[in-house]
Amino acid sequence: MQIALVSNPTAGKGTARAATAVAASRLRQRGVEVRELVGRDGAQALELCRHAVADGVDALVALGGDGMVHLALQAVAGTPTALGIVAQGTGNDLANHLGLPVRSPAAAADVVADGVTRLIDAVRVQPAGVWFGGVLGAGFDSVVNERANAMRWPKGPQRYNLAVAAELPRFRPVPFRITFDGEVVESDAMLVAVGNASSYGAGMKVLPDAIIDDGLLDVSVLGPVSKLEFLKTFPKVYKGTHVHHPAVTIRRARVVQLEARAVAYADGERIGPLPLTCECVPGAVRVLVRDE
Repeated sequence: MQIALVSNPTAGKGTARAATAVAASRLRQRGVEVRELVGRDGAQALELCRHAVADGVDALVALGGDGMVHLALQAVAGTPTALGIVAQGTGNDLANHLGLPVRSPAAAADVVADGVTRLIDAVRVQPAGVWFGGVLGAGFDSVVNERANAMRWPKGPQRYNLAVAAELPRFRPVPFRITFDGEVVESDAMLVAVGNASSYGAGMKVLPDAIIDDGLLDVSVLGPVSKLEFLKTFPKVYKGTHVHHPAVTIRRARVVQLEARAVAYADGERIGPLPLTCECVPGAVRVLVRDE
């Protein structure tokens, strides 16, 4: 078995470097040929990943958080090359959804070495020309992401909570035009989440019933609510019980188009301004999972 292992050695104040050494060593002990990929930035790392896939490696393994998995997904989606995940980030939402080891590089390396694959869907976003595997959000959550990404302190989920507190007083519902498989719905919304998987933002189960291989996207629309009501409802997203709120609507579709004066984030990465079209592509990715 030949794999390419991509990581950012400076992430996590050096913890990613140590995790890479552990994972690579374990893989080699298991008889796996490992090619380590380290780019000077995200663009070069993606270029290296695409070259490795073109060279015919059996798997491209992303070591890091959802951002690194998102990067690797751009190279493997729609190809026979498997995606491996050594989850070392803050959120690790996709790894958790798939039941993969988290912050245990040796255990994650064993999953890769065992070579058990599962076909999952991925979402193609146009005209951005990118893929995502988890959740795309637009509206209040993307505004919060913009602020959180600009903050240097604190680290982890608490930074997101502080960004929520800073942005909520000034936020106003956004007029959205949403097309579900050709059906147009116009509505003011606090946020719209389009999901292939169930959670984002380090465990917020915004789409708790999303299935990653059903060929459909789950879409959550939060209509206008007062600031107080939002603060009362927000904690429920960590258990997925917010979906019972009367202002929350859940729908499913294969192709979803979003139009609004808003910016979208997916897998925690900035995708860009709307309008965007999200298309679920069934079985677009072969992912390495536990042998059950």
